[in-house]
Amino acid sequence: MRRIVKDVNSEIATQNLKYKEGDSTNNRKISQILFGEQKGFCAYTEEYLGRADARDIEHFNPKLKDTTADSNTNWFLVKHKWNSEKSTKWEKFQPVLYPTDKDFETRIIYDNGDYRVSDSTDLEAVNLIKLLKLDDIPLADERKRYIKRKALEIETFGVSNEDFFKILIEDNVNQISYLRAIQEEFNINIWDLIPQPK
Repeated sequence: MRRIVKDVNSEIATQNLKYKEGDSTNNRKISQILFGEQKGFCAYTEEYLGRADARDIEHFNPKLKDTTADSNTNWFLVKHKWNSEKSTKWEKFQPVLYPTDKDFETRIIYDNGDYRVSDSTDLEAVNLIKLLKLDDIPLADERKRYIKRKALEIETFGVSNEDFFKILIEDNVNQISYLRAIQEEFNINIWDLIPQPK
């Protein structure tokens, strides 16, 4: 997982949009804006949110939901499965590191396909890994297989890392997953290569 940077000039903020339970028209607009801001990727798994994927507006701190304090800084677009698995565990994993924390990527380290804390006494980071299941073995294994496949494809095609991923993005962006892993393993800024969805 990579740090999520929230745009202070987000359409959500400038239009003063509020999440409204049961208001699908309103919430669909928020979902569409989050999709664009996240360039179509699940904030937690970093897998592309395809048309068939069930996706949720995740209220990271569920205690803020339906309060005046709930806002864009607390909302992330995520795969439904991750949202549903997190929803009952909030109290158990407190205090927790926020995905927007400016030190996120120094506190949670990408390590050959796995995520770990840089300091074992950093309870907030430890709790975030547990809360979001960033150490989920099947997800980590898929991330490792994906990186291994892409490395082999790059070698086979004989192109630079950046050119290879540009081709994949131009062909079909949903071939891209695990943004932080790509960034770390292939030493490219994959985020800047991905255009805003239309």
